[in-house]
Amino acid sequence: MPAATPDPTTVESDLPWLVVGLGNPGERYARNRHNIGARVADEVVARMGGRFTTHRARAQVYDGRWAPMGARPGARMIVAKPSTYMNESGGPVAGLLKFFGLTPDRLIVAHDELDIPFGGLRLKWGGGEGGHNGLRSISKSTGSKDYGRVRLGVGRPPGRMEAADFVLKDFPGAQSEEVALLIGEGADALEELARSNFARIQGVYNTKSV
Repeated sequence: MPAATPDPTTVESDLPWLVVGLGNPGERYARNRHNIGARVADEVVARMGGRFTTHRARAQVYDGRWAPMGARPGARMIVAKPSTYMNESGGPVAGLLKFFGLTPDRLIVAHDELDIPFGGLRLKWGGGEGGHNGLRSISKSTGSKDYGRVRLGVGRPPGRMEAADFVLKDFPGAQSEEVALLIGEGADALEELARSNFARIQGVYNTKSV
């Protein structure tokens, strides 16, 4: 009888994680709800003491390690922001996986999530894309939906506003403190992931109240 395939969410591996923060390029979109995943990537790289450089896979990339905690060094993380628009994110992500010799089970995507109330954070492994164009592009280009997601709650649009219009608007100034906290919590989860496994971190964050 063949051995069971290990559950990638419970495996602690020496292989790096590819962490992708989704957004649209350019200052025009920088503070949009749709760009909160990219802002988490910025925070992660800042905490790691690095800076992004341009990669030929059409992405901004930082490849480094978290500072040691006790006697154990943090895992290597390749943090990336596609330089394409959101609905073309898959090409850069597939290119980075190929360049670094990784498979989708070493991929984590940070992204905005309409189905989570504003300020909430949830982790998810695999499953559908929930209408998110960035995730849809990644699933199509990589040929897999079996990758991790850090889902950053932006809430639903008010009244009859279209979801596409809502996510392409900036967070209101009154929410600035909560946005900073959410970005920080997303980075916290990724920092913990560098020293643990996805299932364990998912269990912690998915039991927190919004």
